[in-house]
Amino acid sequence: MAVTKEQFGTTKDGVGVTKFTITNKNNMSVALLDFGATVQAINVPDKSGKVDDVVLGFDDVAGYEDGDTFFGAFVGRHANRIRNARFNLNGTDYDLQKNDGNNNLHGGEPWYNKVMYKGDTAGDNAVYFERVSPNGEQGFPGALEVKVTYTLTDDNELKIEYFARSDADTIYNPTNHSFFNLKGEGSGTVVEHSLQINADQVTKADGELIPTGEFIDVEGTAFDFRTTKKLSKDIDADDEMLKGAGGYDQNWVLRKDPRGYAKVATLSEESTGRSMDVFTDLPGVQIYSGNFLDGVSGKGGHVYNKRDAVCLETQFFPNAVNIPEFLSCYLPKGEAFNSTTVYKFNW
Repeated sequence: MAVTKEQFGTTKDGVGVTKFTITNKNNMSVALLDFGATVQAINVPDKSGKVDDVVLGFDDVAGYEDGDTFFGAFVGRHANRIRNARFNLNGTDYDLQKNDGNNNLHGGEPWYNKVMYKGDTAGDNAVYFERVSPNGEQGFPGALEVKVTYTLTDDNELKIEYFARSDADTIYNPTNHSFFNLKGEGSGTVVEHSLQINADQVTKADGELIPTGEFIDVEGTAFDFRTTKKLSKDIDADDEMLKGAGGYDQNWVLRKDPRGYAKVATLSEESTGRSMDVFTDLPGVQIYSGNFLDGVSGKGGHVYNKRDAVCLETQFFPNAVNIPEFLSCYLPKGEAFNSTTVYKFNW
């Protein structure tokens, strides 16, 4: 195992960006940036030994600074959507940026994936990034210490460990927003990828893609991935939630103890023999089939279009802060938040 460091250009403010690359014994590697604590590349062999980068992204800092796609992003303070960009905590209303219609999406400005982090190695197979999010940043209460650690193992696991601690009661719901294409980024649509999810329900969402608090049994619906099927099978089904999102962009209720760690999903691609198992201790996973990608210029001159990747974002349920029936993402003052998600690759 080894970690290397190199310069990845500079931001518009002239701040140097460092790329950390972790390589394991199996010729798999992960590249990470201290700008945004971003996953810039995941290079994985296929069944014949050919190595491809399986996540969408950019070859320069400007792409990440200017882009609005969240490629490889560390998302916070609150991943996904909050209805009306408002929540109440301890009797106080907090107003957030309305950046998704009337709602808040992924925290708002300053975006967690567009700020600099202090980054360093942690042994020969891990890199961590940390910063303090000031009280009131994005509209959330409390000065929040945040840290995300990425570890690559010789079992081909990319382990993502989240830590946070606030000096005031707050909420916290981080995720990773990598866009996966197991054939390799830039290789076209992922609708022939196969997916399996350990979930018997999804959260019902309205026309603004926000959960209503109701649950839908997946049996007999386009959201039934209890047994493996291709994304293409039902992605264009006659379903209000699918039509409203342009494809999959829903939250699955994972079949496990809500904060228990377990394997929850498997994404696979037949021609390369690559697959990716997902493990998490969070209660939900948002599957997003890249419905809003529209001619984005990415790595190597590749152009990313609709459904050229799929995200598997482990998280608390969207809008959980406003729905008492959902597991809360409340973080009490002084209490440590710890969570782990693993993407394990096979070929």
